Amino acid sequence: MPEVTHCSLDSHPARIEPDNRLVVLARTIQASNSEAEATLRDGVMNWVRFGDTCLGQALYRHRSVFQNAADAPMWSHLELSYFRDIVPADVILELVFNRQSNGVHLLRAEILLTTPSSFILPRDWRGSADRPERKASLEYIRVQPKHLRDYRNAMRDYCGLAAMKLVQENRFGTFRAMETAAVLFRAPEMTIDWNQIHLCELDPNGFDGFGKEFAAALRVALQSGVDLPDAFADLGRIRTVPRWTFNDFVVEEDSAIGREV
Repeated sequence: MPEVTHCSLDSHPARIEPDNRLVVLARTIQASNSEAEATLRDGVMNWVRFGDTCLGQALYRHRSVFQNAADAPMWSHLELSYFRDIVPADVILELVFNRQSNGVHLLRAEILLTTPSSFILPRDWRGSADRPERKASLEYIRVQPKHLRDYRNAMRDYCGLAAMKLVQENRFGTFRAMETAAVLFRAPEMTIDWNQIHLCELDPNGFDGFGKEFAAALRVALQSGVDLPDAFADLGRIRTVPRWTFNDFVVEEDSAIGREV
């Protein structure tokens, strides 16, 4: 990819940098009924039980598929739990290895790390569940392992920079790129695989993918001389997107992460 030079952006949103990465426990779940969802929701709303290192939780319900290249069951919910430094062992025991509540079927549990310079929130972040026109876009991405460093660099130099501009302009609520550090549990029927999850709050009406949005933002954010089509083509060669869904906000209790950046 070509070398890029960053230009100045006024009123920078806050973003997680390489020396300030958050740790996230993600659970991919099939909830069989409304009572099971209520149990999950109540647990998220009681996130303070996990102690001072916990920065909150969020729960999203599957609504529709934007892109699907995987012959695997669809799940109903994704739960994210945010922590400083590490996920405590007792939290992992409770959420992953202990018996799940009735109607809650755990399909996958993993530890995610925030991707440097690509985890971006507005400085006054208070959650986005009060914006009903927006949905949670969840991209499940598989990057070829030998290209993980190249992908991280591309996220920092291109996608993260574009996303920062789009958050600044309130076109996106946030853009949160996270990468899998360890898979703690995977159900036998969970044949789909990924090593990145990207979360973004946006209005799906008329949305035609991140490529166009990012390219337009980069033309403003970067100095001339950068070949944008080649930059995004390089990403296409080193990753696949086995599943991309739009999701409703069930509950977001994650405003504390804004104070970390």
